[in-house]
Amino acid sequence: MRMKRILAGTMALAALPLASAASEGERIQITGEVIDTWCYFSGVMGGPDAVTGSAHHTCALWCSAGGIPVGVLGDDGEVYMVLKMEGDPGSNGGDTQLTLASHEITADGMLYERDGINYLVVAEVVEDMGITKLNHEDYGPVPSFAIPEPAE
Repeated sequence: MRMKRILAGTMALAALPLASAASEGERIQITGEVIDTWCYFSGVMGGPDAVTGSAHHTCALWCSAGGIPVGVLGDDGEVYMVLKMEGDPGSNGGDTQLTLASHEITADGMLYERDGINYLVVAEVVEDMGITKLNHEDYGPVPSFAIPEPAE
């Protein structure tokens, strides 16, 4: 009897429309800054100016190396969570993300939207403009101790 109720409940749920289904994906090109999503969304480091540009570069490196997903803060003000980046067999904390932390890039890839979140699979970094938001006065745009050594 209990199994029949479980089966009936499962069938009823299966019949409901999937409101949170993922989109099919759309090819886009986005320009924006590669950001540390933990600090950006949590507010742990302060407001928007504290978590972008050279002021946040060192922290962004540590978070990415520790496995925190990177995102692209688009010129449109939207955040695009990066699922995979060109050239990295893994994604979070890969060498590509470390070399692009705090850089403004133009990326070509597939956009997937689900539950109000933008997910981006980057096929190619079309342009890397470097760190364009210079808001770190103590050490200059990139402190020498913050430059990662890529694995080879």
